Amino acid sequence: MREIHEFTRWTTEFEAKAQARTRAGDPDWSRGVTLHPAILRSIQRFQVGESGDGANLMAKADRAGDPTYAAAVRLFIAEEQNHARLLLNLLHAAGRQPLSRHWTDAVFVHLRRALGLRLELMVLAVAEVIAVPYYRSLRDGTPDDLTTRTAALIVADEQRHIPFHTERLRQAFAPTPTLVRPLVRAAWWTILCGAITVVLLDHGPALRQLGVTRTDFARSAISLFVPICATVLPWRGCSGTHRSSPAH
Repeated sequence: MREIHEFTRWTTEFEAKAQARTRAGDPDWSRGVTLHPAILRSIQRFQVGESGDGANLMAKADRAGDPTYAAAVRLFIAEEQNHARLLLNLLHAAGRQPLSRHWTDAVFVHLRRALGLRLELMVLAVAEVIAVPYYRSLRDGTPDDLTTRTAALIVADEQRHIPFHTERLRQAFAPTPTLVRPLVRAAWWTILCGAITVVLLDHGPALRQLGVTRTDFARSAISLFVPICATVLPWRGCSGTHRSSPAH
């Protein structure tokens, strides 16, 4: 019954945040946006990544057999879709159109859909670890007020998504034998390093305009990932009775 209690808390939190967003309303998109072209291209690519319908994740959550967790997943997906909407409005305010597709998103989608719920959540956790320093950079690295506010709204959500995924993954991997854990850990680190490399190559010019070096970005992502990995896959097996939220 503990898992049901935990994810009831998450559904309550997601619902409260949705209500708060409704009360606060959107930024004033009519003010327009002025950004360097490299930053706008970068936002276009991130907007594609936020635009999925979440159907595959919802189906896997439903099959997991915990309706409370499945309800929380739907609320999580709604937040991600709201991020896509915010970024779309930001692009329109800058006079730009969104991309219909991008190869980095296609690779990400194929990877997380390859196996079951655990792999999908591992890839999503990596995406959150990448998103947090990216949106922080966007929030802090431009004088454009509308961009700053939009990025601040998104990063606040992404920071909450990390402990949400971490909690489910910790439960899912609790029965994993101690000898198997290093293999899973190595695979997860490989996914993270690949994602960081892609971002540094694909978004390097934007990061430079935002005043963030490639080294600083990589360090920020890794510093977020280390406690997640330690919580989900401790070196010794655990009973799953301890809850940890590595990032807030």
